[in-house]
Amino acid sequence: MFFANVHVLMEGQNNPSFRQLVNRADLVNPDGMPLVWALRAMGEKKASRVYGPDATEVLLRQAGRAGVPVGFYGGSKATLAQLLRTVRLRYPRLSIGFSMSPPYRALTEEEDEAVVQKICSAGVRLLFVGLGCPKQEKWIIAHRHRIPAVMLGVGAAFDFLAGTKPQAPRWMMRFGLEWIFRLCSEPRRLAGRYLTNNPRFVAFFLQQWIRSLPTRLMRAQRPKTEMNV
Repeated sequence: MFFANVHVLMEGQNNPSFRQLVNRADLVNPDGMPLVWALRAMGEKKASRVYGPDATEVLLRQAGRAGVPVGFYGGSKATLAQLLRTVRLRYPRLSIGFSMSPPYRALTEEEDEAVVQKICSAGVRLLFVGLGCPKQEKWIIAHRHRIPAVMLGVGAAFDFLAGTKPQAPRWMMRFGLEWIFRLCSEPRRLAGRYLTNNPRFVAFFLQQWIRSLPTRLMRAQRPKTEMNV
C-alpha cells in the first residue's frame, strides 16, 4: 500500500519504470490535497485525502485491539527508538514483532535474506516501511512475494510519530499548504523538490484536464440524452 503525494507522482513522471512499479501496488492512496483536488476536477467528486501518519495510527490502534503483530522497517536508529517508545506508550496492547533501522547503503543478498527471514519468523502481518520515496516503494514491490504481510510505505510518518520532525498544523493541511510548512522546516533538503515538482505538477495536470474535457462533457450530457429518449 502506497500513499502518493505530488513528489511520488512526479517521480513517476520522471522515471517510467518507477511509474510502472507504483501502478503494481495493490492500493495507492491520495496523500495530499493537490491530488485530491485534481481527482475531484477530473470527476472523482468523492475523492478524499488518506494521510499516511493518520492511517498509520489508525492501523496501529486496530492491530493492538485485534492482536495483529506489526513491524517497522526504516528511519534512523534514533528515530526508530523514539518511535517504538511512543507507540508502546500509546498502544500498550500492540505486539511489535520486528523493528530495524537499515543502513543507508544497499544490503547484500545475504543481509537482505536475513531481514526477510526475521520478519517472517516474527509473524508480522502489518509492516510499516519508512525509507522515503522512491526507495520504500521499490523495496516493497521487490519484497511483496517474499514477505507474507501487508506492507505500507508511510514515508515521514516515522519522524512525525516519533516527534523528531514537526507536523504542519491541520488548517495548513486542509488548504494544501503543508508543503510550505515542510519547506520552512527543511529548506535545504526540500527546496529543490518543491520548487521543481510543484509547478510541473500543475502544468501536467492542466494539460490532462484540458485533454479530458470533451470526454467529461459527453459523460455529463449522456444522462440528459437518455432521459429525453
